[in-house]
Amino acid sequence: MGGKFVPLNVIDDFNREALMVTVNNSLPAQRMINELDNLIQWRGKPERIRVDNGPEFIAQKMKDWCQNNQIELTYIQPGKPSQNSLIERFNRTFRQEVLDCYMFESTRQMQNYVNAWIWIYNNERPHSGLNYMTPIGFLLKYGKLNFETAEEFPIFQQEKFKIIDWNSLVLNVAN
Repeated sequence: MGGKFVPLNVIDDFNREALMVTVNNSLPAQRMINELDNLIQWRGKPERIRVDNGPEFIAQKMKDWCQNNQIELTYIQPGKPSQNSLIERFNRTFRQEVLDCYMFESTRQMQNYVNAWIWIYNNERPHSGLNYMTPIGFLLKYGKLNFETAEEFPIFQQEKFKIIDWNSLVLNVAN
């Protein structure tokens, strides 16, 4: 794919579930806010969002949006990516399993592939940091859910589910 693309990666701090990877040519603050609004409609509102100090995150629009939605916005210290280790690890996996392996003709083609990859990442791929469980398996076992099996759990392709409350999101714009 010619030109630059920017993925917005969002994971749940509790079970490391990839909630969103959205790909576009740019990511101004308003576009990111629109994506977060869609995520909240699907999964409910988090108590807090942790981000690095990228321009889209320190923008006044982002601060205002968090304040208006009563979401605590926390920043890692500049130059300390280890404070955001979960998303940094996710970014590495995303780069190794998607970006370094495929050439995409368009952002749409890439987004379609990424959506399928997210499902595998969340539902089939064991994670060493989760005692070799999948993020969905970990959530079903340790989360506060009313589901007994993964088949009952609303996956990201399904819409209009507002059943899960989470405490913290981790956002990152990968370079």
